[in-house]
Amino acid sequence: MTSAGWDQVVDVVVVGSGGGITGAYTAAREGLSVALLEGTDKFGGTTAFSGGGGMWFPCNPVLRRAGVDDTIADALTYFHAVVGDRTPRELQEAYVRGGAQLIEYLEEDPSFAFKVLPWPDYFSRAPGARLDGLRHIVARALPANALGPHADRVRGPLDNERLGVPAPELLTGGRALIGRFLAALRQFPHASVHLDSPMTDLVSDDGAVRGVVARRDGEPVRIGARRGVLLTAGGFEQNPRMRRTYGVPGRTEDTMGAPGNTGAAHRAAIGIGAATDLMDQAWWSPGLTHPDGRSTFSLWFTGGIFVNSEGRRFVNESGPYDRLGRTVIDQIDSGAMTLPFWMIYDDAEGEVPPVKSTSVSLVETTRYRDARLWHTADTLDGLATAIGVPAGNLTATVSRYNDMVACGADEDFGRGDEAYDRAFSAGASPLVPIERAPYHAAAFGLSDLGTKGGLRTDANARVLDTAGRPIPGLYAAGNTMAAVSGTVYPGGGNPIGASMLFSHRAALHMAAGAAHSDHQSG
Repeated sequence: MTSAGWDQVVDVVVVGSGGGITGAYTAAREGLSVALLEGTDKFGGTTAFSGGGGMWFPCNPVLRRAGVDDTIADALTYFHAVVGDRTPRELQEAYVRGGAQLIEYLEEDPSFAFKVLPWPDYFSRAPGARLDGLRHIVARALPANALGPHADRVRGPLDNERLGVPAPELLTGGRALIGRFLAALRQFPHASVHLDSPMTDLVSDDGAVRGVVARRDGEPVRIGARRGVLLTAGGFEQNPRMRRTYGVPGRTEDTMGAPGNTGAAHRAAIGIGAATDLMDQAWWSPGLTHPDGRSTFSLWFTGGIFVNSEGRRFVNESGPYDRLGRTVIDQIDSGAMTLPFWMIYDDAEGEVPPVKSTSVSLVETTRYRDARLWHTADTLDGLATAIGVPAGNLTATVSRYNDMVACGADEDFGRGDEAYDRAFSAGASPLVPIERAPYHAAAFGLSDLGTKGGLRTDANARVLDTAGRPIPGLYAAGNTMAAVSGTVYPGGGNPIGASMLFSHRAALHMAAGAAHSDHQSG
């Protein structure tokens, strides 16, 4: 679609209000006029669903004030050790080095306040890993009324959207992060934010992106962008056809991605020649299955083991969730598993599974029983029959596990050997025996935090075409951008941190650049 008459002209159009809101704020603060378009009725995207809203930003000023002795060199060593050469080294360096500078930039504005939340790196055996978790910060809580007219327009929490629980008036986690950006944007009259305004197309001319077409009140609106368009509209996890096309395991029903993440930005960019990468990838996790049939991102297991369709244990249950999810996929691909898989646990904590974070709160126990998602039996043989796995295998699996618990070492899968394994047990061993009858089983599926495949970019978040050249006027970040972390998940706060950082770099690049050569007028 080529440029013609515009309904509105600004310097920068930002599509998506999750981590990409950082780009809108940066552009506005640098003196550019901005239109932030959110396709749904709430701001924040998947970022707002995050309970922690963490940012993996090594050596940032919040950590330095806390006396953390980390170095960028160590952080770079770690990040490259786990990501390898799957993504460009310059992209990795931009992310690892840039986070501290971004926090310095934000803290110049009193709208922003952060605190340390220790969260161990997810590959503690890799060189440069930080085992104490001191590369991770979160936004401080914020009262919703600080957002003025947007006080009730921040997405989440998930209990609000899926169970109808009233949203709390105090914004925390990812909601606090989004809220602080929305509050900060209010100081810039040249920045406008628009809900229910999905982008439907990019407008290009002579190989450059000149603006977008959006839909408001059912009508198309053409918005010109003098400096550029930043696509931060999330992944395509909510689009079953795209998942099938690109071979992304899992179901739309089990994603934790925001409802507007349907890949419209991906498709528009691909349509004008943008290159893509990692399109079969997502941020995976095990997911406890609920009576509505959906499996939700789950972690913080205080007991239990996972078994496959053969009744055999197959993974370190206390390991980082993305690595668990990838192991589930490997099990499915090998034929050892069909979903659901099962958590086996004893009665030490009662019938409710020993899972302390399920993203969406549990409902009545009877509903899980009635849906045949939770089973109880006096013997392991009886439990095996209930869940349809070989009784001999399940009994032998639990016996071997209990023997290893008694010895204090998981010789099969190394549960407890890495720092993250002990993050939820105050440093104690996560090995807990299964010995008190009755015995229980809870169904799990494969969940995800969104797809991570997207548009290839350079270190300034400029979208590249299939020949590796920047497409003038087009930028991408967040899950619309091919993830800087490649096929791994280096640490908590990597998705949100990278989304923020590359949105910020995109806005700075637009602020430093010249306007499009042609004059755009309304």
